[in-house]
Amino acid sequence: MLALERRNLILEKLQEEKRVVVSELSARFGVSEETIRRDLEKLERDGLATKSYGGAVLNESTTIDMPFNVRKKANVTGKQRIAELVADLVHDGDHIILDASSTAVFIARALKSKENLTVITNSIEIIIELSDVSDWNIICSGGSLKEGYLALVGPRTAEGFGSFNADKAILSCKGIDIVKGITDGNEMFSQAKQVMMQSARETILAVDSTKFDRIAFARLCEVGAVDVLVTDRKPDDKWMAFLQQGGVECVYPEE
Repeated sequence: MLALERRNLILEKLQEEKRVVVSELSARFGVSEETIRRDLEKLERDGLATKSYGGAVLNESTTIDMPFNVRKKANVTGKQRIAELVADLVHDGDHIILDASSTAVFIARALKSKENLTVITNSIEIIIELSDVSDWNIICSGGSLKEGYLALVGPRTAEGFGSFNADKAILSCKGIDIVKGITDGNEMFSQAKQVMMQSARETILAVDSTKFDRIAFARLCEVGAVDVLVTDRKPDDKWMAFLQQGGVECVYPEE
């Protein structure tokens, strides 16, 4: 196993359990404890983990982005629920924009029962996911590949999205806060999503419940700038009142 693969598996375990132990990882991967310590040191340098006595804990700062292949395995059940709800909001023949979030990959998968969709995206993973759908029009935004994200970003990405008029833009984010609004961990992603919103008649924010009351680095917009918020569980009364006041429809699974 390559060191990168092992570190990604350690990250997945950190995402699930919030902490790891050197001796347990050494036994699991069949490598020395010193090798595991070097892995944890690399994760700490990358800002993804914090070393502790005998192991490490997850860095849960909203300014840090996990690699895409790690993020897509986090809260899978919640993302599947969101994807099913979003699919109900999309109609045959719609022109939609999907961002490069891990949640959007689940949404793309859930939409496969639809007919004659046009999908515009900056996600390499979504393009691959939809490569076997025969009656859809799949359009790549263009742009520069962001390392570790399977996503295209930059001026050409914004230009690509800006040249279309879609029915719906379906986006995710890293944090949603009543005061600070909707935020993302990376300025380039935030800028691309702003253009996606401008290029669609309706914006659907697909965000799992762990993102509420969190603030990330780059501001995307006010919460009231989206039309529909889809999440995996009913928000608390404070949020429900705030969304209603802002004219944002909230969609969540029935209890």
